[in-house]
Amino acid sequence: MYSSKITGMGHYVPDNIVTNDDLSKIMDTSDEWIQERTGIKERRWIKEGSDDSTGTMGAKAARIAIERAGLTKDDIDFIIFATLSPDYFFPGNGVLIQDMLDMPTVGALDVRNQCSGFVYSLSVADQFIKTGMYKNVLVIGSEYHSGALDKTTRGRGLAVLFGDGAGAAVLSRSEDISKGILSTHLHSQGEHAEVLTVKAPSISHWVPAIIEGGAEDTSYHPFMDGQKVFKHAIVRFSEAITEGLEANKLTADDIDMFIPHQANLRITQFVQRRFNLSDDQVYSNIQKYGNTTAASIPIAMSEAWEEGKFKDGDLIVIAAFGSGFTWGSVVIRW
Repeated sequence: MYSSKITGMGHYVPDNIVTNDDLSKIMDTSDEWIQERTGIKERRWIKEGSDDSTGTMGAKAARIAIERAGLTKDDIDFIIFATLSPDYFFPGNGVLIQDMLDMPTVGALDVRNQCSGFVYSLSVADQFIKTGMYKNVLVIGSEYHSGALDKTTRGRGLAVLFGDGAGAAVLSRSEDISKGILSTHLHSQGEHAEVLTVKAPSISHWVPAIIEGGAEDTSYHPFMDGQKVFKHAIVRFSEAITEGLEANKLTADDIDMFIPHQANLRITQFVQRRFNLSDDQVYSNIQKYGNTTAASIPIAMSEAWEEGKFKDGDLIVIAAFGSGFTWGSVVIRW
């Protein structure tokens, strides 16, 4: 039997910092309004003219993760890339990473599960390793939101939330089954697909229709019913965490570090109170980066690891909820 162990992590965010005060100059909002509802103080947006993209950010994070794992690009057996903002409509970013890192012709898989993309990707990588198919799997979450946001008062409800960035992890085979990923738990509920969505371009509303609609057609901007997302998120977060703990005969008292998807600080605080976790047991960086969707958990994990917050034997729980709806959790013994 094998276990899959995270052996290296890395992250990259653009240099361009956009504060709430910066946004108040281009839309009707304020620092107080944004912080009160989301906890966000600033985010990173790719600057116009920059060479950064979803793919290049992912590659930068991946190089760091591979080096920290003590491996080379030639040691990677498989690539999993999670994003909702790929460089192209197709092909996906996985193959672009294979080329950018000049890797051998290994397989590459793209995961389109939005905010829970990294959790789903870890689950897939975990199974590939535990079955003995692969030894080292590179998992990347990367997002370039800022180029698609409606940065006007009309779009402020979403524009203030999202940031750009990438995080990556290397999962490696281990014969010590007491450590590594203990279990993963995945769920979906498609009846709520249109509560958080980008409807175009799609086969039902392709590019000519968008052009014909002109400035009044907002189908290619993200839409979210914030209240419904919040109400479902606090329930599903709690369920996924409980499911993971019970599957491993653990309780909330056993958690050393909880790293949630960085969607909204208010959601995180609600879950923290639900499980009676101290501030030292919860890692949040949404204040600095906003919601980076599939990149949020790997960025947070990479930062927490750099800050020395993971000790040998620690129990780490990660959980995510987002568009789809999809949600899930991962329980890790570090």
